Amino acid sequence: MSEDPADQRRRRSLADRFLGAAAEPTAPRPRREHSEAPRSLRWAALVVGVQALAVAALAGWLLVLTVTETPADVGRAVAEVVFAALGAAVLAFVARGLWRAASWSRGPVVALQIFLGLFGYTSAFTYERPLIGLPVLVLVAAELYLLATPESRLAFFHRP
Repeated sequence: MSEDPADQRRRRSLADRFLGAAAEPTAPRPRREHSEAPRSLRWAALVVGVQALAVAALAGWLLVLTVTETPADVGRAVAEVVFAALGAAVLAFVARGLWRAASWSRGPVVALQIFLGLFGYTSAFTYERPLIGLPVLVLVAAELYLLATPESRLAFFHRP
């Protein structure tokens, strides 16, 4: 039995009347199959994870310095802590993407490695702090090498 069109119109909600209702429910998204990442890509994800831990430790150290010392500019000191924590979160997020061989993760990792490489070079040679800059440069070089291996590059082109 079909209902009277007037009854159907009265039962529609206010939002459906003004914005329009969906024609039919959308189909559930199919479950994506994640391909197994090659060993070099897993190692690259671990290197980015180590970098994320190091940047998180830097954020913690900056927070301790901000709280225990008297910074010349409190706003700038807090901003440094926030940027370092944000950098650690982004590195951890893209490390997870690399571990899962997500196609979006390679670009941000390469861009972040360029910035970390500039930081490492400046620390090691301009500011004469090789104990800080050289390990950063080693990690950046290892990461870029691991991402440049043929298995890693091909893992991003595999589509199930």
